[in-house]
Amino acid sequence: MNRYLYAAIAGLVLLRFVAGAVLPLSADEAYYWLWSKHLAAGYYDHPPAIAFLIRAGTLVFGDTAFGVRVVPLLLSVAASWFVWRAGGERACLLFNLTAMIAVETMAATPDAPLIAASAAFLWAMTKLDEDPRWWLAVGAAGGLALLSKYTGFFLGLGALAWMVFVARRWFLSPWPYLGAVLALLIFAPNLWWNQTHHWQTFAFQFGRVGAGHFTLRYIFEFLGAQLLLASPFVLAAACVTRNRLVIALSGPAILYFAVHALHDRVQGNWPCFLYPMLAVAAAECRGWLRRPAAPVAAVMLLACYAQAFFGVLPLGRKDPISRLLAFGIPDVVAQVEAMRPATVLTTDYETTAWFSFYGHVPVIQVNEPERGLGAKLGKGPFVYVAEQDRDRHGTFRSAAPLTPVLRRRGAAPVAIYDRYLVSP
Repeated sequence: MNRYLYAAIAGLVLLRFVAGAVLPLSADEAYYWLWSKHLAAGYYDHPPAIAFLIRAGTLVFGDTAFGVRVVPLLLSVAASWFVWRAGGERACLLFNLTAMIAVETMAATPDAPLIAASAAFLWAMTKLDEDPRWWLAVGAAGGLALLSKYTGFFLGLGALAWMVFVARRWFLSPWPYLGAVLALLIFAPNLWWNQTHHWQTFAFQFGRVGAGHFTLRYIFEFLGAQLLLASPFVLAAACVTRNRLVIALSGPAILYFAVHALHDRVQGNWPCFLYPMLAVAAAECRGWLRRPAAPVAAVMLLACYAQAFFGVLPLGRKDPISRLLAFGIPDVVAQVEAMRPATVLTTDYETTAWFSFYGHVPVIQVNEPERGLGAKLGKGPFVYVAEQDRDRHGTFRSAAPLTPVLRRRGAAPVAIYDRYLVSP
């Protein structure tokens, strides 16, 4: 039986590497690639880990989709190993069968190193009874999680909850405190960067906490997203767990997301760092939910891959995968650059990132200067480009409309890009 489990896990990892090599980049991935060309200890949106990982990959494999994604893909192997060690081979299988892990550990975004750090954090927590010095590994994983994304803070809260409700004896030991100091030291460069940049990232991320008014709309949207990303039976199997460590580590984040969803949208990927715990919890289920968990998740995941690779459903503009990934973007870029502009101007980071990665002409986002990336404005001619729904050509002193460009995936239209000859 184990042979088949090992083969299935290896096949899922290999499929993820293939997807990482052949699928075009998302706008976020291209944006973080831009970060990798301007390495720093922090950025407007997130901490810096993903920029350094992308830089390492592109140094070896060049500015290609695989070069951008290769280190996050390797981290997915490490994350799988940590989940295996924490919960066994079935936990590792369920972990790799979820759409969340298939997507978020292939894509070069802050979620990839966060998931790996979370899996390492969980594994180190399971080792504490063997040797208290494992608290240093817990602290190191927590610090690396924070350097990836600020939601790594919930791992520390989860460890504290575990100590309060399950293992109060650790409050009398110096090792948890030493682990916390190590986490802080690892995270310190980003704290220093924020202190010297008016706390930009903290203001951007935490400024959204109190947004919106009370509504039940987002809580159902959040639950629906997790049913798709985890698969229904894996999620249900995890929800009946009695594993006190998993409950403690996951509890603070789940509570926060539930409260946040009562007044504002919780993006589907935000709980990604909880999926190592989810996989361990689901693997421990011994009820009737255990039997359908893996096969249903496999069918759902293969359907996602089929749509991503082949576009089997001709959904056009309604296809989230075609819109999310850069299908048709190189053709749009080529048609714009055929006009020989000196600089391409944009007003959203997605267009900026895609045109920078797939093009050869300097690209400048004329709004949001706080992002601080891109070339300096020189001499014209300037061409402004925007997806039709985001057209803000009124920003410019003058804007002469040009023929729009249709973005396609094969024969199916995905989006329309407006373009203008402008004077800033």
